[in-house]
Amino acid sequence: MLTGLDQVDWARLSHAYGPADDVPAQLRDLVSPDEAVRRKALSGMYANLYHQGTIYEATAAAVPFVLQALTDPVCDEQPQLLDLLSGIVTGHDSMWLPAGIPVARHRAQAVGGDALLAAAPHPGDEDYDEDEADLAYVEDLDEEDQNRLYAHIWVRVYDAVRAGVPLFRDLLTWEPPVACMAAYTLAWFPEDAAESLPALAKVTGGDEEGVVAATASVAMGLLGGRPAVTLDDPRPIARWGAAIALASVDDLIAATALPKSDRVPFLDGDLATCAARSLRLAGERDADRTFDKILARIPTISGYSALHVVGEALRLAFPDGPSERQRRLLDALAGSPGTWLIEGRTFASFTNLMDRHGLPTSPAALRDYTSTR
Repeated sequence: MLTGLDQVDWARLSHAYGPADDVPAQLRDLVSPDEAVRRKALSGMYANLYHQGTIYEATAAAVPFVLQALTDPVCDEQPQLLDLLSGIVTGHDSMWLPAGIPVARHRAQAVGGDALLAAAPHPGDEDYDEDEADLAYVEDLDEEDQNRLYAHIWVRVYDAVRAGVPLFRDLLTWEPPVACMAAYTLAWFPEDAAESLPALAKVTGGDEEGVVAATASVAMGLLGGRPAVTLDDPRPIARWGAAIALASVDDLIAATALPKSDRVPFLDGDLATCAARSLRLAGERDADRTFDKILARIPTISGYSALHVVGEALRLAFPDGPSERQRRLLDALAGSPGTWLIEGRTFASFTNLMDRHGLPTSPAALRDYTSTR
C-alpha cells in the first residue's frame, strides 16, 4: 500500500513547519491497525499540510497517498480523511456558499505560478531558512505575483484531490458517515458534475434523519443539478437539503428556524445560516418575489430565524440609495416588535444587525425614523 511513497523527495518540499520529511511516516501511520496511531497521524497532517487553513507544496504531494489510504482495509478513518481532503480544497466552505468554488477563475489566476514556485527557495537550498521557509521570497513578490503563486499551489492541490472524484463516487455506497462526507466532497468539483450528478441522485436514504440525502441534495445543487429528494420528504433535514438545492424561497425561510445538526458537513451543520445564504440564489433569480416572501414572514419570526431572514432582506433592500424596498422593509420591521426578540427578550445580535446598516436599534426608534423619511 502507499505505492510510490519513497519515490517522492519529501525533504525538498515545504509544509507549515519546514521540510516535509516527517510526512511519509504520518502517511504510513494512517494505515496502522492501531486507532491511536492513526488519529495521531491525522492530527499531525492537519498541522503540517492544512495549518490554520493554509496549504503548501507538500500538501499536493501528500494527497495521492491519502487517497490510497481511503480504501486500505486497515484504515478506518474514511470520514476524517474525506474531511481533510475537502478542507484543503475549500479552506472554509463559508467562503464559497451558496454558489460553489469558481474553479475557472482560480485556474486563470494561477497561470505563471509554476515558474514562481520553481524559483522559490526549497529545503536544502543555501538560501532556505527553516524558520521562515519561503516567506521572504513571497514578501518580495508584488501582489499580483503573490496571488499567482498562491493560486498555482491551490490548483495543484485541487487537481490532486480531484483525481479522487471517481473514488468519492464509489464511497457514496458505504455506511452513512462515509457516504455523507463523500457527497460533501463531490460538491466542490463542478468540472466533474456530469458524472457525479447521477451518482448523487441515487443517494436518497442512508439514515433516518435524512442527513446523507440532504448532503447529497446540497451537493447536487452546487453542481447545477436538482435533488433526488423532494420538498415533501418526511425527514426535516432531507427537506432542508432539497430547499437549498432548489433555492425554494418559502422552504428556505422555514429552514432558518432549524437547529444545528453536527452531522451535516456544510457550514459545520449550521442549517439556518446555510438556508439564509441560499436565499441569495433565490433573490438573484427573482429578487422581487424573494423580497415579498421575506417581508410577509417578518411579523411571524424572531430570534436567530429573524436574524438570518432580515439580514437577507437588508441585503436586498440596501444595495445602494433609497428605494421602495427599503421603505417597505423598514415599515414591516417598525410594526413587528416581536421580530426583534429572542425568547421574549431583546436580541442583541439583531439590534447589531440593524446598527451595521445605520438603522435605529428598536422598533420605537425605527417608527420615529420612518416618519421623518
